[in-house]
Amino acid sequence: MATKSTTESEGRRAELLAMLQHDGVVRLPEASERFGVSAMTIRRDLEALESDGLLRRVRGGAVSVIGPRPFGERRAVAQRAKELIADKAMAFVPQGGSIAFDASSTVGTLAGRLGTRAALIVATNSYQTYSAMRGASGVDPILIGGETEVATDSFVGPIAIHAAESLRYQRLFTSASAIDSRFGTTEVSLREAEVKQAFYRMSRELILLIDSSKLEQQSTAVGFALHDATVLITELNPSDARLDAFRDRIELR
Repeated sequence: MATKSTTESEGRRAELLAMLQHDGVVRLPEASERFGVSAMTIRRDLEALESDGLLRRVRGGAVSVIGPRPFGERRAVAQRAKELIADKAMAFVPQGGSIAFDASSTVGTLAGRLGTRAALIVATNSYQTYSAMRGASGVDPILIGGETEVATDSFVGPIAIHAAESLRYQRLFTSASAIDSRFGTTEVSLREAEVKQAFYRMSRELILLIDSSKLEQQSTAVGFALHDATVLITELNPSDARLDAFRDRIELR
């Protein structure tokens, strides 16, 4: 019986990690119902996974460990949420002029959906995002070069900052490693945060594209204050209670 129990728990924990990889978050009630076990059993599973450094427990469940990851790995997390966010963000993409995209996989999802534009210049410090735009009619993608941030597959450093500041942008579309209702956004990489801030200095507006698994979380490098941004776009309905702490501080979409 003990062996069976261990086998069952290991299988359940593997599936919990798969849920986390796909959705970006594990919620206790949903996981308990899915596996037909008590919330306490799920808590013990999450505690064991946290001790192995595979996730981070939060109130009501768990979220992914905040840390630098390559673009391809980040793109696989919370895919449905990123698609919903990209659909909403399309309303803010102009037909022409110039905009900036950061190196996040969420913004990368938006880049692959631009379709036909009139005459739109899009600067980005992500090769993957640049590649996603190359076939779009009426879109002129510009790759901001520099030093390679291996952990995140982005271009950073003095050259990237100088290049980012060589244009003026109507809007900067950016995600973040985490967002807190008091302190704003934070990043896992200081050098990547510096490039985002360079884009922002040349932009009229800042559009935040952040999935709900990152709400009320904090990472290391300072990003943006909430009052810097025009709107916060998540996959949630703006009336969702998880957004209550942000409701009076920024427009929600």
